Amino acid sequence: MEPSPTYKQIQEAARNIEGSVVRTPFAQSLTLSSMVGAEVWIKFENHQFTASFKERGALNRLLALNESERKRGVVAVSAGNHAQGVAYHAARLGIPATIVMPEHTPFVKVRHTRDFGATVELAGSSVDEAFEYGHSLETNRDLVFVHPFDDPYIIAGQGTVGLEMLEDRSDLDVLLVPVGGGGLIGGMSIAARSMKPDIEIIGVQTEAYPFAYQKFYKQELTAPSGPVATIAEGIAVKSPGNITSQLIREFVDRMILVGERELEKGVSLLASIEKTIAEGAGAAALAALLHPEEKSRFHGKKIGLVLSGGNIDDRILAFILLRNLVREGRLVRMRIEIQDNPGELARISGLVASCGGNIVDVEHHRIFSALSIRSADLDLTVETRDAGHKDEMLESIRKAGFRVRILED
Repeated sequence: MEPSPTYKQIQEAARNIEGSVVRTPFAQSLTLSSMVGAEVWIKFENHQFTASFKERGALNRLLALNESERKRGVVAVSAGNHAQGVAYHAARLGIPATIVMPEHTPFVKVRHTRDFGATVELAGSSVDEAFEYGHSLETNRDLVFVHPFDDPYIIAGQGTVGLEMLEDRSDLDVLLVPVGGGGLIGGMSIAARSMKPDIEIIGVQTEAYPFAYQKFYKQELTAPSGPVATIAEGIAVKSPGNITSQLIREFVDRMILVGERELEKGVSLLASIEKTIAEGAGAAALAALLHPEEKSRFHGKKIGLVLSGGNIDDRILAFILLRNLVREGRLVRMRIEIQDNPGELARISGLVASCGGNIVDVEHHRIFSALSIRSADLDLTVETRDAGHKDEMLESIRKAGFRVRILED
């Protein structure tokens, strides 16, 4: 196992990548601070050119190649942000890059990686199988393998995130960091412990891929037999690295698990409050901060959280935002039993309008219904101000003599 990087090497990495990556904003969110009762500061790594912190480590690793290695070219395995970081900076430096992605990788990610100038090869039904193929290319084509997290240069590059955060706010009490393979939290921990030894460092994982969490708390590793669905694919790693596991054991104070609903809420809040786009993994730190079992523990503290990336599919983002409207009671589906008479739909529309609701969709069910042939089910999707407004509208419809019920999501 290679040695972990030092604080000095993270400082060197910062000098190496300066001017080629963005020193991203680190700003306080007044609204989130009010919600938590703490000072909440966000590191916006989605402002990088490839919309992720990953390009910091990728660039630092590529800059460490000697002339012979640059001519040979590099190979990396990734289904997302690491791929784009390597592809972009390799092209910028004139280094041939081959990126291996699993066969099921969404085409938009394949296209973006190719657009950055890399040769993309699809192999394997999982990241693990893609890794096997990537290592075969390393041997058969004499390429330099650029690991996504378990590499001292990668870790040092990612550590510059923590370096910048504590240079900007030296009085932080807590760091909240998403954890997949552990490169980000490993590098940030080295920097943070050197700059402020008493800072609390907390890692965040998704319940779907809790393997660094299980390793940290010495639990039995329960690896799934196949892929598990999660919107936090950026931290969907089955096993953290050897170097990163050592750093997590040495420097991290505790770990938090968050579920899919908390991640969706985090994505939605960052869009609505901060007007910024976060991928599922990018919202993990905020999800942990707002977790019902954790929120009170952060009261009164100065918290730095990492919004690690913003590469999310447009369709998935749209679904998340709409689902959150449903959960907040701002978008509701209701079923109303009506008599099949002229003017009934107009009456219902008038009732909704008089309450200040906005009908966005209507479905009329007469054939597929257990009601009398003289009756029908009317399904409405209605925009409301909040859950209280929804209840007022339902009460108004009932007072007008209609039977109505909510259709759950």
